[in-house]
Amino acid sequence: MNLFATYYYFSIEVKNMKKVEYREQALKIFPWICASCGRDFTGKNLRELTVHHKDHNYKNNPPDGSNWELLCLYCHDNEHSRSLDAEWLSTENPDKEDGPTTTHSPFANLKDLLRKPS
Repeated sequence: MNLFATYYYFSIEVKNMKKVEYREQALKIFPWICASCGRDFTGKNLRELTVHHKDHNYKNNPPDGSNWELLCLYCHDNEHSRSLDAEWLSTENPDKEDGPTTTHSPFANLKDLLRKPS
């Protein structure tokens, strides 16, 4: 194995070790309950409880756990999809013109039609 491959596999191993360390630490600090939906976890389904970084920076791991919250898999996915949706929706299209997006207004003369005697 060459030096690059050795370094690559070592760095992955160190990253995984750190991930396990902060997860174990979070499980010791916080109750085994999803902070979003309130679902309770036991030893059998504990693998479904994940550590979410509140500031979305996975490198920010304070020893007191102030940047973490425990979320179930579903709430964790929802949290990240909401932030991705917000990013996507906040990007403005420079080609977009200000003004009406449609040319037809189906209820434009409804008021007049309602006033007409039958």
